[in-house]
Amino acid sequence: MAARKKSKPFWERGYNGHVYWAGKVKLGKITLHLAGDAPHKYAWEAGSRSGAADELHRAKQAVETAVAITDRQLDLFP
Repeated sequence: MAARKKSKPFWERGYNGHVYWAGKVKLGKITLHLAGDAPHKYAWEAGSRSGAADELHRAKQAVETAVAITDRQLDLFP
């Protein structure tokens, strides 16, 4: 019996943002700020972490890093 492969996360583009998926599980999202006076253009959320960035590739990188950290972080009390 073959082992099931772990699905590779991918980005899906949406209206006013992007979502980071692994199969049917949402790992993170990026939202576009519509206000012209906003300090940053993009806001991102991944797990319990959030932040903002001026460029889309920086926001994507932050989400991917946050997901990688939470995926590898050990439990505090096993």
